[in-house]
Amino acid sequence: MEITYRIASDHGSRFIALDPNGHERSLILTAAIVRPIVGDVVIADDDDRIVALVARRSTLARARAGGAPQPIAANLDVVFVVTAPGRDFSPRRVERYLLAIHTGGIQPVIVLNKRDLADDLAALVAELVAVAGDAPVLTVAARDGAGCDALLAHLPPGATAALVGSSGVGKSTLANVLLGEAHFAIGDIRASDGRGRHTSTRRELVALPDNAWLIDTPGMRAFAPWADDDALNETFADIAEAAQRCRFRNCAHAGEPNCAVAEEIDPTRLTRWQTLRAELAYLDRRDDPALHAETRRRWKSLTKSQRAFNRLRDRED
Repeated sequence: MEITYRIASDHGSRFIALDPNGHERSLILTAAIVRPIVGDVVIADDDDRIVALVARRSTLARARAGGAPQPIAANLDVVFVVTAPGRDFSPRRVERYLLAIHTGGIQPVIVLNKRDLADDLAALVAELVAVAGDAPVLTVAARDGAGCDALLAHLPPGATAALVGSSGVGKSTLANVLLGEAHFAIGDIRASDGRGRHTSTRRELVALPDNAWLIDTPGMRAFAPWADDDALNETFADIAEAAQRCRFRNCAHAGEPNCAVAEEIDPTRLTRWQTLRAELAYLDRRDDPALHAETRRRWKSLTKSQRAFNRLRDRED
């Protein structure tokens, strides 16, 4: 008899999977099946062999060297992007997570944990709201559970959520609060800055009360999003909207006259958009040899023309 499971964790030669009731089973992979990731729905036979991988509803992935994206988790409905006051507080990093989440067709929620440690909580929230777009921004203190009930509104029965963010922001503590028990290991908290020690070493899915699911992930200090132009426009909706008022349809927002983006958008946010846009274009060229070759030809032609223009200008001078 074949049974449907969800992949809870990857242990190399075996996978820990959960049945619909949350009971664990150790499964092995058959050669004909694509390797599953945490959150995948699989079908296994009586011999605990994975015989089929159910099509994914959504995938959260990041870019990696060598071409193909690295999938992080599958079949997500919501991703909680967790940050905290202190040196790792970074709206820029939050933007990168949002870009990958939008590409996966997943709902993002920004969570500022350790709100009790903020010197100016309102200022930090304002910085997050400035990059959030339509994503809610919640503030919590996971150590005592304050504000954590607000997350449950985004976890209806059957929904799957993931926690992402840097090491030490309190993802595992938050996961334990949502789970209602101390399932995930938690490192000591430094008194100097309230930072926790990195404890999660692998992605893990657990069953929550009310038939919801949660995936805890290891901290990722550097995150290169795997994304497309539509996700970029969704993440930077203010820039996409302002671009409709630029004088030129193909405005690059880099000094053209009557550029609404340059006039209306904060220069720091515009710089981050330009950086991410260039990064995504580079990934496209890297993963598409034909496009990369064409880009090289165009660049060589432009460089040759520029050198010729400079020589002519020098002679005239």
